[in-house]
Amino acid sequence: MTKTEQIKTGYSNVNDYSKYLQGKYHYMNIGLTSMQGIPTTVSVSSAFLQKCMNDPEKAKYLEENLAAIPDCTKDTINGCLGTVTNQSYMIDANGNIIETVSGTNDPDGKIAKENAERKAKENREKEEKVKEKRAAKKAEEEKAAKKRAEKSAERKETGDYTLSVTGTDVKSMTQSLVAGSVSISVPDRSSFDIKA
Repeated sequence: MTKTEQIKTGYSNVNDYSKYLQGKYHYMNIGLTSMQGIPTTVSVSSAFLQKCMNDPEKAKYLEENLAAIPDCTKDTINGCLGTVTNQSYMIDANGNIIETVSGTNDPDGKIAKENAERKAKENREKEEKVKEKRAAKKAEEEKAAKKRAEKSAERKETGDYTLSVTGTDVKSMTQSLVAGSVSISVPDRSSFDIKA
């Protein structure tokens, strides 16, 4: 800021003072703007604007810092490692300035692409392991089913059978069991339930 620039104070409301400052610093309190091609936000607390509009020292401090932001943006771009992707400046109610810069050391996306490929490979490997487990489980189930079928076939060949009766009187249950066993004429029945 040059010495010929006058810092105006004594506004009657924060809105008028804010409009005056935005006339000089178009990037203040407008949301996202672009500085040196970098998305940038510059916000000043209305509480601090209130303090500045009647205090020439604070107003000078505010304007000096607002005026320095474009040069600071150039310094940030040139001084930070990698590529700056966005930045923000916030002046709080007490005049403290918080500057936040985000960036990447992967401007062409090479690292992100490698990470995505690595993650995709890991996912494919996990899927393969799951498929292998499913195939092993299916093979195990098929083997167990085959064993059951073989046992069932053995029983059919030997004519083995199982009868079960349920009731409250042993004599009637035994009679039902005997009657059921007589009715089995073909050896391919493997179980028979009788309820008395």
